[in-house]
Amino acid sequence: MSYTIPAQTRIGHVHLKVSDLQRSLDFYCGLLGFELMVKYGEEAAFISAGGYHHHIGLNTWYSKGKPPAPVAAAGLFHTAIVYPTRRDLAIAFRRLVEANYQLTGASDHGVSEALYLDDPDRNGVELYWDRPREQWPVDAEGRLTMYTHRLDLEALLKEAE
Repeated sequence: MSYTIPAQTRIGHVHLKVSDLQRSLDFYCGLLGFELMVKYGEEAAFISAGGYHHHIGLNTWYSKGKPPAPVAAAGLFHTAIVYPTRRDLAIAFRRLVEANYQLTGASDHGVSEALYLDDPDRNGVELYWDRPREQWPVDAEGRLTMYTHRLDLEALLKEAE
């Protein structure tokens, strides 16, 4: 029997293994702006946007002081963080530029605009905003036609002014 997951289903949170909890908190809270909700000693922390119990869990239970996972191995490709507006994404981008934080990519996908970077443990992070659905590219039959084009970073940065 075929089953389709309910449309209201959502991803609740991501939980990352990190090698240095404070370094990860400096990145996710200090640079990206997440709020620390709960910290369990020097082993784990739960952070969120807007007071939710947690969007991201960080722990060192199996990974304290360990090197990053190999890039060419099975595992998480990236965590995607959705900003409510293009201006919010632009402000995040400006913070990255001011901190001289290296991007690994930047793309316009038609449905969204995205910045790609790695956290301090080389976990992939995507920061993006979704265009309104009525602006999504579709073909003559109305089927979604996503693409990957170069994101105009100068124009995005101007949005933060």
